[in-house]
Amino acid sequence: MNHLEELKEFARLHARGQGMTERQVAAVLPWITTDEPGHPGSWARVWSAEADRLAFAGRPIDACRRYALARFPHHGDDDRLRAQHNCVRTFDDWRRRRGVDRLVLDHPGGTVAAWTAGLDGGRHRPLVVIMGGIVSVKEQWAPLLPKLARLGYAAIATEMPGVGENTLRYRADSWELLPYLLDHLGDRARVAQTSVLGLSFSGHLALRAAADDSRIRSIHTVGAPVAEFFSDPLWWPRVPGITRETLRRLTGVADQGELRSLLADFALDETTLESVHVPVNYVVSRRDEIIPAGEHQLLARTLPRVRFKEFDDVHGSPAHQGALRSWLVASLVRSRIAESTGRAGRYRRAAARVTAPHGTALPAPGAQLPTTRSGGRRPSSTPGS
Repeated sequence: MNHLEELKEFARLHARGQGMTERQVAAVLPWITTDEPGHPGSWARVWSAEADRLAFAGRPIDACRRYALARFPHHGDDDRLRAQHNCVRTFDDWRRRRGVDRLVLDHPGGTVAAWTAGLDGGRHRPLVVIMGGIVSVKEQWAPLLPKLARLGYAAIATEMPGVGENTLRYRADSWELLPYLLDHLGDRARVAQTSVLGLSFSGHLALRAAADDSRIRSIHTVGAPVAEFFSDPLWWPRVPGITRETLRRLTGVADQGELRSLLADFALDETTLESVHVPVNYVVSRRDEIIPAGEHQLLARTLPRVRFKEFDDVHGSPAHQGALRSWLVASLVRSRIAESTGRAGRYRRAAARVTAPHGTALPAPGAQLPTTRSGGRRPSSTPGS
């Protein structure tokens, strides 16, 4: 598959994840003839033109979604950089009347930006940290924030190092970003009861952070790499070129050889994983072209409390976004109730009133979840697992 076709294939996944329809994507892709920066038919310019049209029509969140695709997979040229800025700008227009605030932190390694909801110095709520993977910006997930606030959470949507507005370098110790965030939110949220909704590569950061930081009380992830992705030389040639090039850019190395050497340090060993005692809810895509099947098998062997939900799909399970998001959010609510059983009634009523993104109904916290396959040394029926 050539670079442009790979771009289009990945775009379909991320468009679905943002609630765009196949028809909306199909109306744009035929106009894209190249990925050459500055060309009128280029990836970034065609998507940006569609986003401009929607922004002018007063539809900022729809424009934001197209700008997110225009800057995909990373803002590595001027057209994509403009799309990145416009993605933030149009989300900023949308969020002002929806109880979403902006947060910018000066990290020793650079700048970390986020969207937040429910942070309150007077009323500390349990915290949810939402973080996408190596190609998805916080604006793709931030529409969840008002819904989580209505469920009684403080919530923050931010980005992995090197992605979007995050100017940090992606390194083996990038998991330390999560404890850093908790340190800075301690006066506005109950950080000792933090859940991480970490998609793909940020799920890897969450697993590593949870091994050291007891404030992380549950992890909810989709297709997170663990060890084999980073260390198996037989798997690496099968990884899509866009993924490999994006990782090279985020890590700042010169070439793929240097990248392979660097990534070996990212792999999590069994001792580290056995230290993750919190519930982990992991979505497996059976035809995942990025994450080896051995990753969730490793988690099943080593994690004390793990649950899996499988979809017959490619990475991110784009054809099952409604069911996927409902399962993740329901798992999040169940984990919270397991720690605060005295408040179960209030959270059950709140969950029944709230819907997931794009109109998918959330199950109430006490409702039967979709069938899962569980692993680990403790049964999946363990409360909160």
